[in-house]
Amino acid sequence: MATFDSATPFLLLARIHVKTGCVDDYLELARETDAAVEASEPGMLHHTFDQDPEDPQTFVWSEVYANDAAFAAHVSNPPVQAYLQKHAELGDSFSIEVYGTVGDDCRTLMESFGLPLKIHETRLGYSRV
Repeated sequence: MATFDSATPFLLLARIHVKTGCVDDYLELARETDAAVEASEPGMLHHTFDQDPEDPQTFVWSEVYANDAAFAAHVSNPPVQAYLQKHAELGDSFSIEVYGTVGDDCRTLMESFGLPLKIHETRLGYSRV
């Protein structure tokens, strides 16, 4: 049976709602942020920005982290910090769902942002990521 902890991959979904009239600007912000993350974060294994088919102002960042350290590197990455600041101007909601087990330090870091957060801890399975 696999052990899941701070050293194993996990999936994070960040659900975003963009203010009316701001979608084009938000897409450009997301494009710039995605390119910066790809260039600077080897621990980010998957990073996509997906649009809701029923609400064109709703998006989801789908992110797979190699481990807890990769998440800490992500949130301390200057382009990501700039993205979060700009989100406050262009977006009106931001919530996070985590699928996978994270360590106590990572959980505390996630909680420190004050965003709605739900962590679904792994009970069984495997990862080939």
